[in-house]
Amino acid sequence: MPAIAVVGAQWGDEGKGKVVDFLASDVDWVIRYQGGANAGHTIVVDGRKSVLHLVPSGILAPRARCGIAGGVVLDPIALLEEVAFLELLGIEVRGRLFIAPECHLVLPHHKALDRAGEAARGGGGIGTTGRGIGPAYEERAARRGVRAGETLDAARFRARAREAHAAGGRAVARLYEGPPAPDSEFEAFLAAADALAPFLADVGARARAALDAGERVLLEGAQGTLLDVDHGTYPFVTSSNTTAAAAAVSVGIAPWAIGSVVAVYKAYATRVGAGPFPTEIAGEEAERLVAAGAEFGATTGRRRRVGWFDAVAARFAARLNGATGIALTKLDVLDAWDRVLVCVAYEREGRRVDEYPSDAIALAACRPVFEEWVGWREPTGGARRLADLPPRARAFAERLVALVGVPLEILSVGSGREETFRTAPTRAMI
Repeated sequence: MPAIAVVGAQWGDEGKGKVVDFLASDVDWVIRYQGGANAGHTIVVDGRKSVLHLVPSGILAPRARCGIAGGVVLDPIALLEEVAFLELLGIEVRGRLFIAPECHLVLPHHKALDRAGEAARGGGGIGTTGRGIGPAYEERAARRGVRAGETLDAARFRARAREAHAAGGRAVARLYEGPPAPDSEFEAFLAAADALAPFLADVGARARAALDAGERVLLEGAQGTLLDVDHGTYPFVTSSNTTAAAAAVSVGIAPWAIGSVVAVYKAYATRVGAGPFPTEIAGEEAERLVAAGAEFGATTGRRRRVGWFDAVAARFAARLNGATGIALTKLDVLDAWDRVLVCVAYEREGRRVDEYPSDAIALAACRPVFEEWVGWREPTGGARRLADLPPRARAFAERLVALVGVPLEILSVGSGREETFRTAPTRAMI
């Protein structure tokens, strides 16, 4: 049975967690493959909202076992807080959640470096969450990182962690003249890291065995494709590879083991942090869309930038990921609009551009070519199949899908699990 990858196909916040939760009832494993506690996946079940940062969204499905793969950078304090929150809700976590020993740990000095570095950039900041994700990935690449599996040798781990903490404090002072992370924060980190042992397991081996046994494995990304460290709007990107190809590397399965890639899109677009955003809107219309879509970050609470659907970027993301199906979310947010727009091409220096530019400078020079649609002005939230949608809403959704060039498989018309429905089977589930 091939694996299924769920990827964000815009700048993040597309509703990946909701889609993973929707699919999780039909799978055996859900494995998170990149990012860290900078992710925020909001899931609403029976009116109860859960915000997950590190634990895979499949934890809310009683049948699914969950893994955190080696490509994730793990904050032990954040993880244990999340586990405690879920257990308080009566959700079984222990014995269902497994952490790869290869995961690099986020130490307090990573957060101090992240905050100080962003402050030093001033108005030219990238817009990081301050959760230490970038510095943790930097140390991983420099081969100085501390991995989760090292916690099993307590004496060696504590010596390594203290050395890293001290070096990190010196780096903050030398590079930014800032204060080091407090010792109290470091001691809290050590206590949390000591509690990781029951969760540690060879996630890659379990994933390979599950696939060999014909079980269904779902791979969950954290940030959006357009924030990929190699293929996104660099330097305004996250610190890891967010695409479906990265899932195989992180988890430790063969690339051909991924049989379906579900690309998640909003019916419009949002972006958090700095960087080019061709279809961005401002003023009263933007504030209205922010309010209607509740466009505030689940991790930071920051207001998201908003704009119209960008089909040029959407096609690029679909091709880059090898998307086999689309999940379209938040169509209902546009129910009250008199008109809705979709960007079908760019214009740069008087010429039409149909391909997504390879760098942020070129993208910033692009202007959107819009196609305008009359709004449907009818509620879509009660729809449970395509035929239930108001005709103009259905036509708009079908136009977005046609512009991307990948079949629609899942449609969401509200925040609840019950407001999501299939329009076609996911290929790996047939």
